[in-house]
Formats: sequence, structure tokens, C-alpha cells
Amino acid sequence: MSKWFTIVVSILILIAMMGCAPGPNGLDSAPDEKGDVAGFWRGLWHGFILLFTFIVSLFKDTVTVYEVHNNGNWYNLGYLLGVMMFFGGGGASRRSCGR
Repeated sequence: MSKWFTIVVSILILIAMMGCAPGPNGLDSAPDEKGDVAGFWRGLWHGFILLFTFIVSLFKDTVTVYEVHNNGNWYNLGYLLGVMMFFGGGGASRRSCGR
């Protein structure tokens, strides 16, 4: 494969991932309304795409890095696991100690 093909495919994948980024909380003014509540799996995904979402959130006010309309601890657990999976947890630093 050529270098340009790899770059184009990477950019397309990045754009597709940005379509799944958490957005602004439309229910923050009406907390008693039922809406689409983010759970464990969505928290896992949002944690996994944190770096890309953060970069986009610097330029757009409609993208946030954390979904505030979530179900609590399960979303937080998924978010934390997603961040650890993407950034390598702590295992990468352990390997570099020379043993």
C-alpha cells in the first residue's frame, strides 16, 4: 500500500470516530426528563476517544470530553477503562524499567 492511501484511510477513520463524540447536555435544564442516558459501553467508547475529542473540543463548543447525562458509576468505570485502554494503563512504564 502506498503512503497516501494509509494517510487517507487514517483521516477517514478519525472523522468517523469524531461522529461518536459526546456532545453538550441538552437535558441539564430539565433533569427530571428521561433521555438517552450514557451507560458503561458509551463511557468505554468516550474514554477510548478522549484524545481526539479533546482536540476537537478546543475548536468547537458543541463537543465535550465527558457526557454529563450518564448513569453514574457504570459510566465512570467504562470511561476510566477506555482511557486506560487507549493510553496503555500503567503497563508501558513498567516495561521500561529495564527488567
